[in-house]
Amino acid sequence: MRRTKHGFLVLADISGFTAFVTATEIEHGPPLITELLEEVIRHLAPPLEIQAIEGDAVFAVGADGNVLPPARLLEILQAAFAGFRAKQRELAADDSCSCNACRSVDRLRLKAIGHYGEFLELTISGRAQVAGADVILAHRLLKNGVPRHGDYTILTRPALDHMRVDPAHLGLVPHCETYDHFGDVECFVDVRLCAGAGIPYVNGARMETRC
Repeated sequence: MRRTKHGFLVLADISGFTAFVTATEIEHGPPLITELLEEVIRHLAPPLEIQAIEGDAVFAVGADGNVLPPARLLEILQAAFAGFRAKQRELAADDSCSCNACRSVDRLRLKAIGHYGEFLELTISGRAQVAGADVILAHRLLKNGVPRHGDYTILTRPALDHMRVDPAHLGLVPHCETYDHFGDVECFVDVRLCAGAGIPYVNGARMETRC
């Protein structure tokens, strides 16, 4: 019998993907998205393990023991955002092409979901994947009511509890989502990344750890 595992469930999703791909040249739009996703992946893994590329999103898992200390996840996510923005600026600054895709790449935004929970590792037709209610919840959180149009991160209460960090001390804004079968989901939004201020999530001198 397979044993369940616990760990971080992380999604990084490019907002504006559908509008971008459908309104731009196929020769340039998808390759630009690929470059942006590859940059995000470069900062997530390792220590996270990439489970899947889901169109405009990256799904990664950090089983217990892979992200140490657990609060390091905050730095990993911040690095992924920084890498995304740097690559986006690089692509936007390339004036060798004037097509719609190359000229509108700077309109794309990144959102991330960080959850902690239980999952089961399965192999289907030779492909490894994870399953479970918490995996479903992490994906549901991509469809949320956060009233922001810029970059942002949603961290759930279980993720923050596992990291042993105080959301108020980090300046995270309380938020609640309600989903069928899950009810109310307590989470927190990083408004500094929403504002595009580029302020790191956490730094050793300022992070508060609860005992």
